[in-house]
Amino acid sequence: MGIDVAAPADRELADFVLPAEREAHDPPEARGLARDGVRLLVSRRAPGEVSHHAFTDLPGLLLPGDLLVVNTTGTLPAQVRAAGGLAVHFSTARPDGTWLVELRQVKDKISMPNGHGHPGQVIPLPAGALLTLQDRVTARLWRARLSVAVVPYLLRHGLPIRYSYVRRDWPLSFYQTVFAARPGSAEMPSASRPFTPEVVTALATRGMLIAPLTLHCGVSSLEAGEDPYPEPFDVPPATARLVNHVRASGGRVIAAGTTVVRALETAARADGQVAALRTAPGVVAPAAGWTSHVVTPETGVRAVDGLLTGLHEPRSSHLRMLAAFAGPELLARCYGEAIGVGYLWHEFGDVHLLLP
Repeated sequence: MGIDVAAPADRELADFVLPAEREAHDPPEARGLARDGVRLLVSRRAPGEVSHHAFTDLPGLLLPGDLLVVNTTGTLPAQVRAAGGLAVHFSTARPDGTWLVELRQVKDKISMPNGHGHPGQVIPLPAGALLTLQDRVTARLWRARLSVAVVPYLLRHGLPIRYSYVRRDWPLSFYQTVFAARPGSAEMPSASRPFTPEVVTALATRGMLIAPLTLHCGVSSLEAGEDPYPEPFDVPPATARLVNHVRASGGRVIAAGTTVVRALETAARADGQVAALRTAPGVVAPAAGWTSHVVTPETGVRAVDGLLTGLHEPRSSHLRMLAAFAGPELLARCYGEAIGVGYLWHEFGDVHLLLP
């Protein structure tokens, strides 16, 4: 299958057709697999190699002394269904107490984008809660205020966000990773979903290190070419020290997910745009705040050597980040092989390990 990896002015990196049969419609557990029973595509940039593995092979593919950085965010049941077929997706909390939300229309229990809404509109939600739209932030997202505390309300009345390729609602536990500790994400950081206690134990006993950070993910149903929205993150001092120690010692930093790359690369920037110490390029400082940083081949990566991630949709902004690790030609070959041999896409699908 041919994949166009040219990067025209609209910044679309890869344009390919994702066949419907390559979409993961259900969790692995519903397909007769264990959570860690998904497939693992491995690409190595220096030799230009692509190989195929089981996810449980991961401990044998990394090296003693490698550092795996994981996202400890927990997934919220961020979808609330209201009267009239309306659904509200709560994306991201803002410092002033408002939230970014997306209005969607439910049809046959599947929600689709809804371009309606106007400033000042009050939307009744279950249990008497009222959502007031304040202003439009993007073509799809509104800044809005709920009449009650959002997180407790979602935990009581919300459902996990799902899209048309997922056939039915699944309990929130199917959208939590083994690393989840701090609720706050609209959608699961899905690269970490295949990890199980057994895989984590195997990594530790083989000499790999694990360090946490937090980035709360907003809605991921981005339109083609649309950049990720600003998201809150926290790179703690111990993680920053460990990243710098491992890289200075010749080890590799492997990010479990694009969210981890975004947080670490923000903390490694020397322009002082976040609450971080000014540092030399590539050195990670403790940092917390909001990040709008988008990793691309042009920005490069300063603090991360490898990436574990899912398989991303055509023309997704995530593909530009992947090209920063693999280069466009190898990335195109990876995706061509993944489609050809039957890998599955989306949050319940297979994963891809990009190594130097």
